[in-house]
Amino acid sequence: MTRLKITEIFHSLQGEADTAGIPTVFVRLTGCPLRCQYCDTAYAFHGGEWWELPSILERVGSYATPYVCVTGGEPLAQKGCTQLLGMLCDAGLRVSLETSGAMVLGDVDARVVKVVDVKTPGSGEERRNRYEELPRLQPHDLVKFVICDRGDYEWSRDKLSALGLPAQCAVLFSPSHEQLAARDLADWILEDRLPVRFQIQLHKYLWGNVPGR
Repeated sequence: MTRLKITEIFHSLQGEADTAGIPTVFVRLTGCPLRCQYCDTAYAFHGGEWWELPSILERVGSYATPYVCVTGGEPLAQKGCTQLLGMLCDAGLRVSLETSGAMVLGDVDARVVKVVDVKTPGSGEERRNRYEELPRLQPHDLVKFVICDRGDYEWSRDKLSALGLPAQCAVLFSPSHEQLAARDLADWILEDRLPVRFQIQLHKYLWGNVPGR
């Protein structure tokens, strides 16, 4: 039977993307091949416990919410992740996947809302982006740019038109929480009239960078 290594399963408010503020169950998978300099979940790189998929679904169901987010680490680094995503969709849940732009998306169930983090130069992992995967995204999916400074902003702004992203799906611009003032990013977006959605990480303003929140 397929098993996944899980760091934590917890119930909180979604802090990002199109369902920000909605109570959601988070399934955080262990492990990540990337090392972004601003990573706030490095505790999920190692450790964790092996769970069989039915046990994961049972725990998710115990929270009695229709929203579930599969995250990491990098969830797609574990082969069984796509099977879990399909099973969660079959259970009638609204499933989102938080993944980097470094992973292959072809096996992800079409019902899943994919939130793809395109890595900026400031992340230190720009070279890992698989731009060829972005055409797979559907209108209900989202692309996220975590922006560390003005250079990151200008790079991300140029990528919007180069990749044709706003015509494909929603685009999120988010300030790196401890590196860029949220107001500065908001001002730049307004000055350039960018067709993007500004977002902050709601959970960090509520609870700080606390595991399991």
